Amino acid sequence: MTTNPARSISKGRVLVWSSAFLLSFTVVGGVSQAAAQSSTSSAKAASKDYALIYGTVWGPDAHTVAGVPISIRRASDKKPKWELVSDRRGEFAQRVPAGKQDYIVQANIKTPKGEPKPEVTVHIDDDERKDIGIHLSK
Repeated sequence: MTTNPARSISKGRVLVWSSAFLLSFTVVGGVSQAAAQSSTSSAKAASKDYALIYGTVWGPDAHTVAGVPISIRRASDKKPKWELVSDRRGEFAQRVPAGKQDYIVQANIKTPKGEPKPEVTVHIDDDERKDIGIHLSK
């Protein structure tokens, strides 16, 4: 009985290709699993390193206001460290360092002469979320 050389070559190629595919799949799977574990552990470490100030800007008619410039500073500082703008729902969020600290959150809007800008003092104790509301007057 004679063997067909084309058939034996094709079986060999299939065997070689399937082995190469299996090997590459194992290597890539192992690398991606290690990367996923690394990013998970770093994400857990990073998630404990900050607090979150989450706020909503309210207008005089009790509706949310979009596009309001917001500045956040430590109570002991004169200049703001973070500046952001309320989104289309009137909301904003800023990560701040975890630990005991007071922050001043201020809406940077034009006010009549002698009238202070709307602001809220936020006290952070640790890695936590504080929800606040800033109410704008007429």
